[in-house]
Amino acid sequence: MTRVSFLFLFFLACVTGAMAQQGENYLEKPLPQWWNDGEFFDQTLPPDDTWWLNFEDPVLDSLIVAACKNNYSALGAMENIRKARAAWRKAQGGLMPSFDLNLGWQRAKTSGNTAQTLYQETWEGQYATAVSMKWQADVFGSIYMRAKAQKQLFMATEEEFNAVMVSLVANVAITYFSLRQSLAEMQVIRWNVESQREIMDIVVSRYNTGLASKLDVSQSRSVYYNTKAKIPAMQATIEGYRNAMAVLLGVYPQELQGWLEEGYALPEYMAPVEVGVPASLLLRRPDIRAAERQVEANASLLGATRRDWFPSLFLTGSLGFASDKLKYLPRSKSLTWEIAPSLSWNIFTGTERVNATREARATLDQSIASFNSTMLNAMQEVENAMSQYRNSIEQIITLRKAMMQDEETLSLSLELYKQGLTEYQNVLDAQRSLFTCQDYLVQAHGASLIYLVQLYEALGGGW
Repeated sequence: MTRVSFLFLFFLACVTGAMAQQGENYLEKPLPQWWNDGEFFDQTLPPDDTWWLNFEDPVLDSLIVAACKNNYSALGAMENIRKARAAWRKAQGGLMPSFDLNLGWQRAKTSGNTAQTLYQETWEGQYATAVSMKWQADVFGSIYMRAKAQKQLFMATEEEFNAVMVSLVANVAITYFSLRQSLAEMQVIRWNVESQREIMDIVVSRYNTGLASKLDVSQSRSVYYNTKAKIPAMQATIEGYRNAMAVLLGVYPQELQGWLEEGYALPEYMAPVEVGVPASLLLRRPDIRAAERQVEANASLLGATRRDWFPSLFLTGSLGFASDKLKYLPRSKSLTWEIAPSLSWNIFTGTERVNATREARATLDQSIASFNSTMLNAMQEVENAMSQYRNSIEQIITLRKAMMQDEETLSLSLELYKQGLTEYQNVLDAQRSLFTCQDYLVQAHGASLIYLVQLYEALGGGW
């Protein structure tokens, strides 16, 4: 290779190496903007870190800690990180030369019955040791771009792990609040069963004294047994949530038998949250960050396919010692070496490289579309969760007022019925209305907590 050719290749390597380091950015198009260019409304953002501590529920805190340590989905996602990191390190290894160490001894005897050896036996032996090297100089950045793509995929795997953790914490909180809601509904059922039993005894007593009809007795018993029949179904629902919690905690359902019995009230948490967030806040969501990493990885792979069109420069060589006798092996006269630079340029492969570039470009466009879709879905999830939480608070306030009126209505109608001033139908209607209102209130209370958890999850949690 002449000096001019060597300098030309060196200059080309510097220029294309800088291009490879710079990479390609395909996320130049502006992201969707929120209302008022990302300015907040008059309320504050939810807390970023350990948001579940705001519920001030030590049971929930301990459940989340246990799930983060033992959940098998989280453990599997962690192993994916290790696998992706190994793939990245493996791709980086292509930038480094490879070395082989060879140690050998050879002993041979030549036949003495051939004319080539002049009918004389000969013995030959040789000791040899050498270190050989092979290196592909990444002049045009093809190997670097593939290593960069693996790095982005590794970082995407980290974000996927974060997404798993955010989802895990949210699912634990949702399952816990659903269980607490079911327990509260069971308390409502049992309270109404007891109340309706007491009223039924009053009706039966009045019937025995001739002050009430048999229809009143039948109606009171019908309401009582219909309400009591809801207990087995609610118990099955409670057991279902316990089993779901066991899976999240990474334990067998039998280990949670009898756990969290009745008597636990739902947390009284009705704090206001903000009603508008900028798009930059959503960029902390792990799924959005993972989608962004996927775009960057596919952009690097596209750049690598384009660089495959250029030639490849290889440098091979070896350095060692060889001698007929072992004692002469380490001497300078026994030194052997070889260096062999080569240039390989595949100038025709049919349509393989053309279609490889087209495939990489289509994959990149697909990942960009997936990124934009993820952004839109995230915005929808945040807006829905905010709207649901805000309206559930208003529903709770109204239902509490309605329940106070239903309690008063039942008390007044029962007192008038005892005095014979009204029909039992009024008591019956008041019973049904109070039970329905109490049940709706518990459901609305549990739903508001679940909507709030879904809001934190939609915002990326505190991870």
